[in-house]
Amino acid sequence: MYIGFRLKETTAGVVFFQNTHRSSLQEVLDLISGKYVDNIPSDSLKNTVIDDLLAHLDPHSVFIPAKEVDEVNEELAGNFQGIGVEFQLFSDTVNVLNVVENGPSYKAGLQVGDKIIKVNDTTVLAGKKLKADDIRKYLRGPAGSIVKVGILRDGSPVNVNITRGTIPVPSVDVAYMMNATTGFIRINKFAETTYEEFMFAMEGLQKKGLKQLVLDLRGNGGGLLSEAADIADEFLDDNKLIVYTQGAKVPRFEYRCKRDGLFETGKLVVLVDETSASASEILSGALQDWDRATIIGRRTFGKGLVQQQFQLTDGSALRLTIARYYTPIGRNIQKPYNKGKEKYEEELINRFHNGELVVGDTSKPVGPAFKTPGGHMVYGGGGITPDVFVPFDTTAQPDALNQLYFKGTLSSFVYNYYIQNKSFFKQFSTPEAFAQQYKVGDKEWSALVTYAQKDSIQLGGLPEKVKTGFYPRLQAFFARQIWRTEGYFEVMNPKDVMVTKALENISKQ
Repeated sequence: MYIGFRLKETTAGVVFFQNTHRSSLQEVLDLISGKYVDNIPSDSLKNTVIDDLLAHLDPHSVFIPAKEVDEVNEELAGNFQGIGVEFQLFSDTVNVLNVVENGPSYKAGLQVGDKIIKVNDTTVLAGKKLKADDIRKYLRGPAGSIVKVGILRDGSPVNVNITRGTIPVPSVDVAYMMNATTGFIRINKFAETTYEEFMFAMEGLQKKGLKQLVLDLRGNGGGLLSEAADIADEFLDDNKLIVYTQGAKVPRFEYRCKRDGLFETGKLVVLVDETSASASEILSGALQDWDRATIIGRRTFGKGLVQQQFQLTDGSALRLTIARYYTPIGRNIQKPYNKGKEKYEEELINRFHNGELVVGDTSKPVGPAFKTPGGHMVYGGGGITPDVFVPFDTTAQPDALNQLYFKGTLSSFVYNYYIQNKSFFKQFSTPEAFAQQYKVGDKEWSALVTYAQKDSIQLGGLPEKVKTGFYPRLQAFFARQIWRTEGYFEVMNPKDVMVTKALENISKQ
């Protein structure tokens, strides 16, 4: 054994000790690399082959190049390392929209309205056609490292040294009491910190008298299955089954309730739409199967596949589908993908064209029907079908208003209007006070009309109904500028049709 081991060690690379069998795929790659008429980057060729291979599997198995792995992992980590500001490019200048409270930039004295001109004296940011990702690369870095930032504040240059740190990326957008007994929580994704954030939010609301809850999962594309299961555990009692996974090469694995939940008996409504996917569907599906919550909204995306990420030797990664997940009564809500990835991605658009998003009942899911313990009919094979349908708002919105979003004009206007009227907005201490005491009117609209003309957007001729109908949204964007997502939803929710429907449902339970 010793002689054999030493012989292999000293003859590394000799064919006798290697697997001489190569696949035809590897042979073709080697021949192209070694013999092809033109030079082709080997990484580019391999990535193309891998992508084509995965395209024959399912829409959610993906290859992640090495340079993108850290960024992809950050999305689920719930934090990143950087300086702690939210910025946006206006007129080729980096403007600070928000400074994370108690974060590195906050401690260094950066303020909303500062313009970042230079980084480390050598890199000039102002006046260049930079992308947001390029700017992040200059500002982000390992926690503890120092970056020197040159800013323009009220027309005067200021240099600030910022010690980078770990910046949280919240999963819970907002948690507040809508009235004396009804709470509202919105979760935007399921990351490593989501359950912890959720518990903190719930405990805070219970101290304020929470008896019934509206849980908003609209637009939540999913994330970590385990986080969704832990949150479901807070709503379900005993050792109820929450979800189970199973694949051809992966045995059945069950997620069950394992602790006493914070909210096992109070009235519960869950809001979903066509962009609620994956872990969002696991949570809403479990609550629907056990007749624990009323699901309100529109049929969810329909992703019932489980991915596991595998690290590859060159630093890249493969996120491979290894199993399907099933709701407690056995539903797999994965929508069909046998017509290719392109058709799969067009499915949401087809829902709009076939009228489902407007009338709901005209297009039933393709899968079988199931009956819950309480006798309600639910469906598999294509998302979670809500108990109460709320149609998509098809109110015609003029192209001019759409252009405000597409060109970034609205964000730019809200920011600049806030900076110019900062002393006025500072009189409002909370989003609740702001919603009650401040109303957008003709003054703000006139300012927006003038500002939009810079981007060749003409708002002056819009009908009065369209104009006044836009006022509440503009007010919510001002609230977002001041209090971020918390402000936006606290101000916008009273005008939200789906939230209104949820409150009506709770009052009837």
